[in-house]
Amino acid sequence: MTKSGGGSNVMWGGRFAGGPSALMRQINASIGFDKRFWRQDIAASKAHAAMLGAQGIIPAEDAGQIAAALDRIAGEYEADGVPEDQALEDIHMHVEHRLAELIGPAAGRLHTARSRNDQVATDFRLWVRAAIDEVDAALTAFQRVLVARAEQHAESVMPGFTHLQSAQPVTLGHHLLAYYEMLRRDRSRFADARARLNENPLGSAALAGTSFPLDRDSTAAALGFDRPTANSLDAVSDRDFALDYLMAAAQCSLHLSRLAEELIIWASQPFAFVSLPDDFSTGSSIMPQKRNPDAAELVRGHSGRISGAMVSLVMTMKGLPLAYSKDMQDDKPPVFEAHDLLMLSVQALAGMVEKTRFNTDRMRSAAEAGFATATDLADWLVRAAGLPFREAHHIVGRAVKLAEDKGVGLAGLAVADLQAIDPLIDSRVFEVLTVDASVRSRTSYGGTAPDRVRDQIRRARDMLG
Repeated sequence: MTKSGGGSNVMWGGRFAGGPSALMRQINASIGFDKRFWRQDIAASKAHAAMLGAQGIIPAEDAGQIAAALDRIAGEYEADGVPEDQALEDIHMHVEHRLAELIGPAAGRLHTARSRNDQVATDFRLWVRAAIDEVDAALTAFQRVLVARAEQHAESVMPGFTHLQSAQPVTLGHHLLAYYEMLRRDRSRFADARARLNENPLGSAALAGTSFPLDRDSTAAALGFDRPTANSLDAVSDRDFALDYLMAAAQCSLHLSRLAEELIIWASQPFAFVSLPDDFSTGSSIMPQKRNPDAAELVRGHSGRISGAMVSLVMTMKGLPLAYSKDMQDDKPPVFEAHDLLMLSVQALAGMVEKTRFNTDRMRSAAEAGFATATDLADWLVRAAGLPFREAHHIVGRAVKLAEDKGVGLAGLAVADLQAIDPLIDSRVFEVLTVDASVRSRTSYGGTAPDRVRDQIRRARDMLG
């Protein structure tokens, strides 16, 4: 192989009389970020070499030499990291260059019936597939934390909010399981993305396929793909799999941001619903009393960066003609950044939820303070007095106004006060006006009643295995 530097380029060979300028090398090089592919690149190269040898396209002896040398390179990279030489541009050329240093001209046979276009498409799919598996494991662990904390608080009463106003009492277990459900959907989106990406581009070559008698099924099987891609033009230019990952990551990050925001609000002194653990909080450089929820705030901030990464790749791919364009070199940094931020966010939030102390007495007091059982009174009027709900709603509105004027909760009103509003009300109504009675009554499937929460916990544990 021609050494880097000098006149002709190491890759382009005789087509160019002169080498690229230093600035061209800088803008063209991707080794600074695509070195993260080294495991995938070596795995795909080994599969390709084995297939070439089995098909008689290259000598079996050369295929064996290539495989052994690739294993040696993998050991070097594992021990010392990947060197960065801008003249070699990317991880693919770094591997091939080192291969030539180890085994000489036989290294040049590896690129038979292969282009960097199908090579990078294959490596990228392998990397995203591994990233999805990593995220799924982290989300599963987080779900286990949520289910465990929900079980501890299946009966702990807290205010449920709409518009951040007290709405109806719920249980803390029910609230935590809402995030379990969000993560369940997130995992399903990642699983769908994984199923779609699991096709092998290797063998598509530059864009048109190849005249060599490849066995693409064998390389697909060797790399754990379900099948080869069906169209070579699409295979080398497709980045839907990366977009699928980013869109799933962005939506997942929105769910994480919502929980982070709730922890931030709940940890504030006016709420005081939670005490965050020391190892996920920070102090102030000037105010010694401060206990800042920085981990949660960073998770909230990361969601913007992850969504930005998704938009970045959307805009990169918009309007690109078939097949490959160099714009697509910029496909990898947003995926790498989003993945790193998402993993940090999931693990940090899981740690926070696992160690947070919930101030359930404070939660109960807040639930009792906001006329949260008003709907229970309306429902009682519908059931016990046979009133249409809209009429009951109007009556309860008057009762709330009276309780507000008297400075008491609905349960603090006397029967005579309630009967002055509507004579159909009797003392039985007090059976539904406590927050405990309210949550116990919400027995519909998916409701907040402790028995229903425990049902959902059992189902969640069955799903998690």
